Amino acid sequence: MLSLRLSNEIEKRLSVLAETTGRTKSFYAKEAIMKYLDDMEDTYIALDRLEKPAKRISLEEAEKALGLDE
Repeated sequence: MLSLRLSNEIEKRLSVLAETTGRTKSFYAKEAIMKYLDDMEDTYIALDRLEKPAKRISLEEAEKALGLDE
């Protein structure tokens, strides 16, 4: 369970969207949070990999290691 306060402007926009589309405000709040989480997880994974570089291999090396180079 999550509880949060929204500005009046955001609350109004969310209400209008929900009413216009026949969806709930909760539906759109969940959708927005999921999109944000997906983006932020990708960002932090990328930053972590930049900060802690590991051995990289080329596409050709990967294909050869997987037996796909034929």
